[in-house]
Amino acid sequence: MNQFPTNEKALGMYLKMYEIRKYEERLYYLFLEGEMPGTLHQSHGEEACAVGMLYDLRHDDWMASTHRPAGHDLAKGVSLRSMMCEMFGKAEGCCGGKGGAMHTGDINVGALTANAIVGGNLPIAAGVGLAFKMQKKDNVVVCFFGDGASNEGSYHETMNAVGLWKLPVIYVCENNLYSANTSISLTCCQENVAADRAAIYGIPSEVVDGNDVVAVNEAAERAIERARSGGGATILELKTYRHGGHARNDACGYRPKDEEAYWFNERDPVKNFRKEILSRGILTEEALAEREAAVEQEIEDAVDYAKAAPLPRPEEALQNVYREG
Repeated sequence: MNQFPTNEKALGMYLKMYEIRKYEERLYYLFLEGEMPGTLHQSHGEEACAVGMLYDLRHDDWMASTHRPAGHDLAKGVSLRSMMCEMFGKAEGCCGGKGGAMHTGDINVGALTANAIVGGNLPIAAGVGLAFKMQKKDNVVVCFFGDGASNEGSYHETMNAVGLWKLPVIYVCENNLYSANTSISLTCCQENVAADRAAIYGIPSEVVDGNDVVAVNEAAERAIERARSGGGATILELKTYRHGGHARNDACGYRPKDEEAYWFNERDPVKNFRKEILSRGILTEEALAEREAAVEQEIEDAVDYAKAAPLPRPEEALQNVYREG
């Protein structure tokens, strides 16, 4: 780790990572029990990427996510209750119950509705950044994408424009080593799939330990400062690992068991940062357990609320689908 944050910030980042972890664990079992419709793409193991990148953004900064948006949305400030309602397809969901797991978001907190098309959010984020620049604002955009998206045409076309126009967008590659169920070693000749190609577009880049929330946060601070001051975009490649499959029906048979054991046991970002919180005396074990229990209770309250919440009315089916007026 580099320079450790204040006790208040460190605890805040840990509790947000813990919230994301427990929220996704709860969803997983709700899906298995047949309580929720649709499918699920989870980010277990990648919590430090979301929290480290978004913790210091302003309320009026924006974020663009992928088909795996839960951690990003919660870290940006989308409410737990509205997220849970969305997962149950309820009217009070953050997208009115119409989006489901791959299309959550809330523009009121700067979270663009997630885009499930691989690489689909990249030019959208560039458009938001261009708007900020044309309006002479100092807002920034953080746009997440996966290692697989770095091979999409939309990625290279967007990076060319972003580098040329020096847009205030931070592109964050969550490199979890697999594009769905295919190792990146079979799809890309670069070790660092995004960072090694950044120079082509005149964009500075960094490769960061994506499971170290402090390292991610420090890289985010540097990139945010560059964007706000007119220095343009940054590409950050965060090396991380998802604990689950690509989707809920993926048993991960393609991943070596020793590789999984290493990332699960030695590189778990939530468990490792918890140890840091305790070893530095920020909280005692008992006090931290109480805070964790409070987070878990919030999640259970959100589940109970969402189950009891009303479904959207049939006549609202086409509302907010097409631009009106």
